Amino acid sequence: MASKKITVPILRSRKASDGRRIVMVTAYDALFAKLVDESGVDAILVGDSLGTVVQGRPNTLEVEVEDIIYHCRAVSRGVGRAHIVGDMPFMSYQLGPEQALENAGRLVKRGRAESVKLEGGAHIAESVRRIVSAGIPVMGHIGLTPQSVHAMGGHRVQGRTDEARRRLVEDAKAIEEAGAYAIVLEGIPLEAARDVTVAVAVPTIGIGAGPHCDGQVLVLHDLLGLTDAFQPRFLKRYESFAERGRAALSEFAREVRSGSFPAAEHSYSIAELEEGGRLRRIAGA
Repeated sequence: MASKKITVPILRSRKASDGRRIVMVTAYDALFAKLVDESGVDAILVGDSLGTVVQGRPNTLEVEVEDIIYHCRAVSRGVGRAHIVGDMPFMSYQLGPEQALENAGRLVKRGRAESVKLEGGAHIAESVRRIVSAGIPVMGHIGLTPQSVHAMGGHRVQGRTDEARRRLVEDAKAIEEAGAYAIVLEGIPLEAARDVTVAVAVPTIGIGAGPHCDGQVLVLHDLLGLTDAFQPRFLKRYESFAERGRAALSEFAREVRSGSFPAAEHSYSIAELEEGGRLRRIAGA
């Protein structure tokens, strides 16, 4: 894989670039971030989805800025190439531009994020503008915005009517004008995503938004099949690690209970460790 660091200008240049669509995946720790980075993915989103995926919460609303900082720092230790995007969690920017700038700065300074993502349209444009003016790149996010789950009455596809699609285009233009370098489009009809993608000069990154976006993002745990409980229509599983993992763990449990693990080859003996009357230093001993 190419080793060139992926930056905001590189991501911006992917707009309407045939064969060069943006590939973004979520990750929350160093191990998975390293795997994602080595696969050639362009960007890693440390999403507030960690609330449901990692913390087992019913939604993303309880995630704190400190949670994102912690996981961003962990991800940064596993990444050499991919661009790292830190999610701005619920109530970290809703009070206004100064609060938004302060918390965006914390994600960059303490979390080692290289850009931040905010949910919302025209109503958060001033916060986007304030963050960008401080030299912090911003990714927008419109459509199905999980932090508004209660207002939307659940995780429902947005942009179903002509008026709703018109508002999506207006929101995208407002975020673009405020300085966002890319916009996530989540949970909207493919026709609406196409309209937004054509209307703005910055890349769009879809999730449940069809094929017309300039890139796509999926949650790592979903695409690898680490969980099989979440099965929305937009998700394609590229592996079934939950099934394979359960089988491996069941085999481990069977061998432990039967006494076949650990065997001699998994054990140390004094005779093997002694060397000239001294114990050799070995990993884990």
